[in-house]
Amino acid sequence: MKTPNGHEIIQLFEQFSPKHLAEEGDPIGLQIGKLNEKVENVMVTLDVLENVVDEAIKNNVKLIIAHHPPLFRALKSIHTDTYQGRMIEKLIKHDIAVYAAHTNLDVAEGGVNDLLADALGLVEPSVLVPTYSEELRKLVVFVPQEHGERLRGALAKAGAGNIGAYSDCSFTTRGEGRFMPGEGTDPYLGEQGSLEVAEEERIETVFPASLEGRVLKSMLANHPYEEVAYDIYTLKNKAPAMGLGRIGTLPEGTTLKEFAPRVKEVFGMDGIKVTGDLEAPVNKVAILGGDGNKFIHAAKRQGADVFISGDIYYHTAHDAMMLGLNVIDAGHHIEKIMKDGVARHLAKTCAEKGYVVNIFPSTSNTNPFTFM
Repeated sequence: MKTPNGHEIIQLFEQFSPKHLAEEGDPIGLQIGKLNEKVENVMVTLDVLENVVDEAIKNNVKLIIAHHPPLFRALKSIHTDTYQGRMIEKLIKHDIAVYAAHTNLDVAEGGVNDLLADALGLVEPSVLVPTYSEELRKLVVFVPQEHGERLRGALAKAGAGNIGAYSDCSFTTRGEGRFMPGEGTDPYLGEQGSLEVAEEERIETVFPASLEGRVLKSMLANHPYEEVAYDIYTLKNKAPAMGLGRIGTLPEGTTLKEFAPRVKEVFGMDGIKVTGDLEAPVNKVAILGGDGNKFIHAAKRQGADVFISGDIYYHTAHDAMMLGLNVIDAGHHIEKIMKDGVARHLAKTCAEKGYVVNIFPSTSNTNPFTFM
């Protein structure tokens, strides 16, 4: 058990929400402070406002993980007599680092959009707008038969062998391996200068290209040979598409008039806006946290009866009406669902790693709107 530093915590977080999933130009990553200090308390928040920073100071937080980047646009100056400047000054004076995960957390499995879909109870949700499909690679490695089970387990733990909803996928064949240890070697089997014939297993497994470093590190750490014989192949087939938004069906059909209050209740909103025929049947639901204006056509193409999003413009609502698409603008703040979800996931992975750290969601309200 150990108290981790910020780098170690973010390394685990980025396995869940990797940077390469983010949209181009999205200002993600470390925005304020440093990560090389020990961290006992981590706070997860939707937004970084001054009341959130005050909460972090009160709770001795040294790392804030936020969904919305506080520095969304480049700063030309920092004046500490302004709201934003005062907030940045507090963060720096109290040695609090701020790390932002924006569109990468939207896209990630178990991220914002999956949390929203799960909260609504959508059945078999799929990606609404594909943005990323990862290249797959195959590892072929040869290992003594008595080490095969251990190596397969280690590779699976490193992220290899996931195919759809199946994990620990691999294929094994047995045969004879031949090698002659040379001068200066310390072979696991055989002797220098003598041809060795070993009973070996050929293990094949697939992995996403982004995990190659981790998979190879695990392979080398769990293989008994000094020199490991292995091959890596780039595959033409791709991993399932990842992307923004989710679309799925309700367990039971309803009407827009009945469904809209349920959306309001599920996400704990004071009010929502609805566009469309209130008596229209609702079976298939699309949802996308944040600004959904560009995606009404995608929702319509995929057969959604209603599209739920965080921000819908006046004229976009007109466009949706002309498309025959019902729309619920539930407010951008529905993304607050990520606070509990991310805190739970990160606390679990840190505990599995043996890290002693307190990870909790912010309780500060950052919704700028009040319904009168």
